[in-house]
Amino acid sequence: MRATAGDQFVQHGRVVGQHDKVGEIVEVLGQDGNPPFRVRFTDGHVGVCSPGPDTEIRHRTASEEQR
Repeated sequence: MRATAGDQFVQHGRVVGQHDKVGEIVEVLGQDGNPPFRVRFTDGHVGVCSPGPDTEIRHRTASEEQR
């Protein structure tokens, strides 16, 4: 699972009713865009994360990169 800084890191809820946890990848710590990633979540928490089966990487679109 490859990513670049600025992509969204989405951890889907593991049980019914649990909300997704969304963050922005601020740094890629692995080689060639591979995990682990330093992620800043919407609650302000920053952590080092490796994606699991419940994780999705949402890549920035071309229009978002121009901002």
